[in-house]
Amino acid sequence: MSGTFNLYCDESCHLPNDRQPLMVLGVVSCPAEKAREVAVRLREIKQAHGMPAGFEVKWNKVSAPKEAFYRAWVDYFFDDDDLSFRAVVADKNGLQHDAFGQDHDTWYYKMMFQLLGRVIAPDSSYRIYLDKKDTRSASKVAKLHEVLCNNMYDFNREVVERVQVIQSHDVEQLQLADLLLGAVGYENRGLAGNAGKVALISRIKERSGYALTRSTLLREAKFNLFHWQGRQAGQA
Repeated sequence: MSGTFNLYCDESCHLPNDRQPLMVLGVVSCPAEKAREVAVRLREIKQAHGMPAGFEVKWNKVSAPKEAFYRAWVDYFFDDDDLSFRAVVADKNGLQHDAFGQDHDTWYYKMMFQLLGRVIAPDSSYRIYLDKKDTRSASKVAKLHEVLCNNMYDFNREVVERVQVIQSHDVEQLQLADLLLGAVGYENRGLAGNAGKVALISRIKERSGYALTRSTLLREAKFNLFHWQGRQAGQA
């Protein structure tokens, strides 16, 4: 399907020395012309569950008393044909950057290309939005734009129109990316201490038809997962 799409990206445990074995990257895709409609509907769900429209949805806020609210967001995602999600779960154990002539940042951009390269089609255009997480956001944006365009021979930047940092507090689709990404990360890290999160993960499994701990088929369009193993994949 051609057109212009907004891609809302989030990341978890992407730093080299955070003592976490898995990095998880995720993206929610939405047609640009539908972005406002989707945001309004997600705000309406907040209000229907007694939340202010400005409440920021985040995975780390999920709890049993609010499980019905977060479940409604998950169900809306699966019911809306305009929305899709892809995540890359990357094993950081045993990375040998020196052997491949790279540093951690270079590997990170390779993983971002693994995430977005399967979403981006050459006959469409894309506006990519990243959640602002640190002071390096400006340089990260410029480098990611360069990597994506070079890998897709998009030297005129007609396919990847822009890469921009935004505040997740202001954008419901980015909050949705955080929620879905958080569920994938929680399940793959083997955590189980929060009943609300466990229930939400169960709902995602039910609606998607997939276990979150294995890759889906590459052609899966709605809820796509890729598990990257560096020692098997040669860190490419």
